[in-house]
Amino acid sequence: MKEEIVGNIEHSDGSGLQGQFKTWFLDYASYVILERAVPAIEDGLKPVQRRILHSMKQMDDGRLHKVANIVGQTMSYHPHGDMSIRDALVNMGQKDLLIDTQGNWGNVETGDDAAASRYIEARLSKFALEVAFNAKTTDWALSYDGRNNEPVTLPMKFPLLLAHGAEGIAVGLSTKILPHNFCELIDASIKYLKGRKFDLYPDFQTGGMIDIADYNNGKRGGRVKVRAHIEEADKKTLLIKSVPYGVTTDQMIESIVKANDQGKIKIKKVTDNTAANVEIQVDLAAGISSDITIDALYKFTNCEISISPNACVIVDQKPRFLAVHDLLKISVDNTKDLLQKELEIKLSELNEKWHYTSLEKIFFEEKIYKELEKKHDTWDKVIAAIDKAFDPFKKKLKRDVTREDILKLTEKPVRRIYRLDIDELNEQIKGLESEIKQVKYDLNNLVEYAVAYFENLLKKFGKGRERKT
Repeated sequence: MKEEIVGNIEHSDGSGLQGQFKTWFLDYASYVILERAVPAIEDGLKPVQRRILHSMKQMDDGRLHKVANIVGQTMSYHPHGDMSIRDALVNMGQKDLLIDTQGNWGNVETGDDAAASRYIEARLSKFALEVAFNAKTTDWALSYDGRNNEPVTLPMKFPLLLAHGAEGIAVGLSTKILPHNFCELIDASIKYLKGRKFDLYPDFQTGGMIDIADYNNGKRGGRVKVRAHIEEADKKTLLIKSVPYGVTTDQMIESIVKANDQGKIKIKKVTDNTAANVEIQVDLAAGISSDITIDALYKFTNCEISISPNACVIVDQKPRFLAVHDLLKISVDNTKDLLQKELEIKLSELNEKWHYTSLEKIFFEEKIYKELEKKHDTWDKVIAAIDKAFDPFKKKLKRDVTREDILKLTEKPVRRIYRLDIDELNEQIKGLESEIKQVKYDLNNLVEYAVAYFENLLKKFGKGRERKT
């Protein structure tokens, strides 16, 4: 009966009930995948994260801003609730890379939430300002309400996706990219640029130990085992000094109590002594071996967990499953392209500055400015006379002399010209020629330039970012 009704409603052009449901579902699935759950390959960000960073850049004045204000600014670009923005901002702040924080931002080890938005503050880190922004190399699109421009992707010159990691559930697929070590990512980037082999393995803020035998380069089907550090304080006491990635101290204690209730381990008491660092004290029952208990804790509690990575990213508006090595290579190639664009823009700006400074020198040195003192019928004739006076020198210039160039020269205050003025212009030209030469060299040796760029990042920001896991 149901099939008959649907069949009657269905039209030959597919515009009936079944066709509409199919279209609506695909639209919804595409929206969730592209706009909410899965990060883009270019900058490693989901739309909400990108909009937060763009808003923070607009607000940036070097000082800390209330998170409530940042959330409000981001709502100009993000057509969803303020809590989704606040949660994404707190998550990025806890990763301690792109955002400097102040106040109680919660704790990933204990699971404690951050304080209310009106109490905590944030600003972009110096690292973020260096690697994530350049208006000249950014592609822009209209925001959802058409009132503002927002970046399609940020010009990210660092493998952020692998540093931050990512997790998201969409319609029909999910992504789980594990975080990697800052210094090791830069080292791998340099090795790739030099054509050498590199290895990449996860590194977690929460520390612990990791078994990467089945990591499978972060692809689907891979798996890693993550263990907490357990120390023997004495024959009757064990101290758990870290928690596996994604596990909180409360979840850890709950799993230990449950295992004890089920008779899988035998303990007298478990106490949470966590303060600045994780410390869960496990008092053993009488006559129980600490070695056996440690093995049982790993086997039956959250002291050891298994994580299955699944590196899914958006490439050319489509989800793709890639390996961690592929993600790094694409990121480094993208960084090299962005560095090339920046150099080309800089070269163009230097050439333009050289052109105008050379014009200015000729204008004063050859006394062409005196054309302004002569009687001409119209202003156009003054411009034409100046342009003609430049004729003997045009071959020395890198491009044609335009009307705009001449108008700009005539706007300069004409006063008595000293030899010192000409000397200063000559010095400026020499400086510009030196800079142009260096930029051309960098463009011709782009790999070495990119290597030096990554080495500089490591030197400036690598301190204190050693492996924790």
